[in-house]
Amino acid sequence: MAGISFEEVMFTVMTATQDTFKCYMNIELYAGHVERKVTPVDSDVTGIIGVAGDRVGYIIVAADRATAQLVAREMLMDDEPDEDSIRDAIGELINNIAGAFKTKYHDQYGNVAMGLPLVVSGQLRTVTEPPEEGASMNVQCKGVTIPFTNKDGSANLKVMIYM
Repeated sequence: MAGISFEEVMFTVMTATQDTFKCYMNIELYAGHVERKVTPVDSDVTGIIGVAGDRVGYIIVAADRATAQLVAREMLMDDEPDEDSIRDAIGELINNIAGAFKTKYHDQYGNVAMGLPLVVSGQLRTVTEPPEEGASMNVQCKGVTIPFTNKDGSANLKVMIYM
């Protein structure tokens, strides 16, 4: 995987995100302006999964509560998902996105592994910022942030890639 450019990784994760929403939830997502860093973000639910192999890093999905509930309703076919169901659905979402990444690059290059998804809530901020009350997680600021939304604006999330 050493020969894969970061741009190729970024486009693979972008496509995997859109394909996961389309296949599992019949929701068409549109990518917004890509920021060339992992940005601080307030999120109600965040899924994180580690990727290992020749290229090591994280894929992070941050969603507001309404989007997390939408994902849970659609993926689990549950009209009123509880907190556990919402966490499970976001974990499954990040697992599917990272799984598509793993499948593509494992088939081409081998030596790609994924960790278990971690689902958290709270504010993500970069480690270079001063501590703030209520901040629950720091992330290094190398990578990209890709915002996504659907046509009617009912789904809003950010996918961050750090590798």
